[in-house]
Amino acid sequence: MLAAVFFILLFAAVPIALVLALSAAFYIATSGNTVLFSSYVQQLFSSIENYGLLAIPLFMLAGELMNEGGLTRRLINMARILVGGFKGGMAYINLVANMMMASIMGSAASQIAIMSRAMVPEMEKEGYSRPYAAATTAAGGLLSPIIPPSMLFVLFGVLAQVPIADMFIAGIIPGLILSALFFLTITLLGLIYEYPKGKWLSWQEAKHAFVMGLPALCIPILIIGGILTGLVTPTESAALASLGALLVGRFVYKELRFSHLPEVLKRTALNSGMVIILISAAGVFGWVLVYEHIPQNVATWIVQQTADPFIFLLMVIAALLIVGMILDGIAALILVVPILLPVAQAEFGISPYQFGVVVCLTLVMGLLTPPVGAGLFISSAMTGEPPMRIFKSLIPFLLMSLITLVLLSWKPELVLFLLN
Repeated sequence: MLAAVFFILLFAAVPIALVLALSAAFYIATSGNTVLFSSYVQQLFSSIENYGLLAIPLFMLAGELMNEGGLTRRLINMARILVGGFKGGMAYINLVANMMMASIMGSAASQIAIMSRAMVPEMEKEGYSRPYAAATTAAGGLLSPIIPPSMLFVLFGVLAQVPIADMFIAGIIPGLILSALFFLTITLLGLIYEYPKGKWLSWQEAKHAFVMGLPALCIPILIIGGILTGLVTPTESAALASLGALLVGRFVYKELRFSHLPEVLKRTALNSGMVIILISAAGVFGWVLVYEHIPQNVATWIVQQTADPFIFLLMVIAALLIVGMILDGIAALILVVPILLPVAQAEFGISPYQFGVVVCLTLVMGLLTPPVGAGLFISSAMTGEPPMRIFKSLIPFLLMSLITLVLLSWKPELVLFLLN
């Protein structure tokens, strides 16, 4: 009955936070355990009573301030210095710029929205088809869940009770592997399709772009450097990044005006509010699942199927690809971690860091796959291109993401090397 109500509400287009909260309330009302209602509100609040979750609105604020203050554009110009002259140069620039933004924003959906506005028109001007330009930009959003900082890593660290800073470190090598495979994808596609030849910047242009981009580049260095050296926590680094983006946008580039701040804060509050409400509602739903012993039942079934950690992770990837097509990544993460992480650790000896990186990347792929595919629809809304045409051009990038997931499942050292 709980599953039936959940899917009826889900396919009736009820907001996912309400789906989770109402499903939990329906279970309590129909199971006869009405005493649980006395703890219902407490569970709603306890799910979000965690200091680490403060990093989510702060990283969102940093991204909004960077976009409003012109920092995003300067990072794109810096990417031109590195790869702008290659054949298909704008596609490489798009990817490098997405890597830089992934090290700041932490949210795939926000990154896709911002970079689609910035990159797709530029690629179209140089002769790329709009579906391919939109797909390349959307694929760059897949870097956001694993290149630190990552909103999903913050949430996973809270759920798994592991240091968020260690989760960020665990994502560095997987992020570089995925980026390298995306570069390879662009190169191979360039052999099939006639990409426009890029243009290298002149010495003076490159010097100007580099100097102007340095203040913007300080933001990701501040975030990652502060966390790796242990000088600041991820939440503190997010606060410093927001302050840095404000100061650079206002006093260095002079594009950010204080009159812009109310609108920036409003967008941040709305976006982070939706995430926090979703976390709260999913916490209640997860509480009901645990009360029903669903994690234990799932563990028993999985252990009966295989004793191989690699096969177990492949099964998790296959299941979460389906889950990610239907549920928002944050909601899905909150639901699956309490169920599957204990199984992964106790029965298969899998590190929580390896499990977290694999799960986060798998779930964010759901942003770009039908039928829900929020990232697809964001990209479509930003570019005016039909979602399925974008998805067709995305397929090579999604295949490379799957290859990355298999490698990370097969060789845990790729995740654990820097931690060890």
